[in-house]
Amino acid sequence: MEAHVGDRIVIRSTHQGEPERTGVVLECHEPDGGPPYRVRWEPDGHTGLFYPAGTAVTVETDPSRS
Repeated sequence: MEAHVGDRIVIRSTHQGEPERTGVVLECHEPDGGPPYRVRWEPDGHTGLFYPAGTAVTVETDPSRS
């Protein structure tokens, strides 16, 4: 997985009835966009290091970076 500052991360639920989690990448620890990422999670705004796993994570690229 590759993500950059400003990208949105969406974690799809693996159980019926659980909501998706979304957050914004604040910091990348690898210069090539590799994990871990510091993410600000919605809706409460808490931040933490995120290590993606499996296919439950998608990254939506910030269009302003193109």
